[in-house]
Amino acid sequence: MTQFIIFFLIVFLILAIGCSYIGWRLIAPAKLGRKWKLLAWTSLILLALLPPLTISLEISGYEDWSDRLSWVSYVSIGFLSFLFTLLVIRDVAWLVANAFRKLFALFKGSERHVESLNDPPDPGRRNMLIQTMNLGIIGAAAGLTAYGVFEARRRPAIKEIDISIKDLPEALNGFRIVQITDIHAGLTIKRDFIETIVGMVNELRADVIAFTGDMVDGSVEHLRNDVEPFSRMKSKYGTYFVTGNHEYYSGVEQWVEEAGRLGMKVLLNSNEVLKIGDSNILFAGVTDTSGGGFLESHISNPAASIANAPQSDVKILLAHQPKSVHEASPLGFDLQISGHTHGGQFFPWNFAAALSQPYISGLHDHDGTWIYVSKGTGYWGPPVRLGTRSEITVFTLVRDVKVA
Repeated sequence: MTQFIIFFLIVFLILAIGCSYIGWRLIAPAKLGRKWKLLAWTSLILLALLPPLTISLEISGYEDWSDRLSWVSYVSIGFLSFLFTLLVIRDVAWLVANAFRKLFALFKGSERHVESLNDPPDPGRRNMLIQTMNLGIIGAAAGLTAYGVFEARRRPAIKEIDISIKDLPEALNGFRIVQITDIHAGLTIKRDFIETIVGMVNELRADVIAFTGDMVDGSVEHLRNDVEPFSRMKSKYGTYFVTGNHEYYSGVEQWVEEAGRLGMKVLLNSNEVLKIGDSNILFAGVTDTSGGGFLESHISNPAASIANAPQSDVKILLAHQPKSVHEASPLGFDLQISGHTHGGQFFPWNFAAALSQPYISGLHDHDGTWIYVSKGTGYWGPPVRLGTRSEITVFTLVRDVKVA
């Protein structure tokens, strides 16, 4: 719970700083009457307060009310984020351009030209330029938000990945694993979205389905009907599930139990070995790296996940966060399947995602262990994606394939 409070305070602080900057650069210089400026500031403050209010209602058990606010609340985060980013880019560009102009004048050696650069600009012309640019920025932020919502709500892409395994037995050649992750059923992702995902998964004829966490944002009681379609996912050998950090915000023990009722095999630092022909393939799963902060029994432990496991031809780890690979690779895992990052979801949060994770998306060779990081099948927070389309990933185990 401490981690969640810290996370909540960070979100609130970011919103406060962002909205203060937006007001300073957008509302303060606007040629508006006192009443209109007061209305603009009030609207901005309300937009900034809506997301924390929505989160507070959700964790306090007033989930019906948080649902009612969710779309306005989270779309506003996306819009404010784009607005803040565009204003910062504009202001930095101005500072850099002015600095270069003055440096150029100094190197040119014209004292008169340098003095002219320091002369106060025409106030009327400068104000008109600022107002025009600010209106353009508002329009651009609105356009990016609308496109981002379209991208987030469209059907996930099907991404096919071949995983080359050395000395792969013939019985496992062509084995298909379908990954879904980071759906975040709750505020803006409901049953209809999940039914679409389940239908797409069932068309892929998976041998195994790997669900790598963050199934929900909310309680079992509130979301049981929304997640029910997961019980109809079909694969030859079943679905394996591991916890993500958001399960811990929503009552992890209840969700582990519910995942079992939905027909998933929950791997909590544990494993299951499938015998395919005369070959063995091991699926291990770890709790989220944040799990130990909520329950001591949920401390993430890749070594424990394969303790006493029989000899296997292929070892695969399901781990919500990519950084689990640091512990997993020395243990001889052939493949780690992860999510959590959403591929950054939209600019500039891709940079924030990169701060704590070794990989943000795609397939990588980490000291001999393949690791794949999905961009996520749903989204979190703002129903916005930009350049990071959601995905359902299909892994096919193969031999002798060179990966660029």
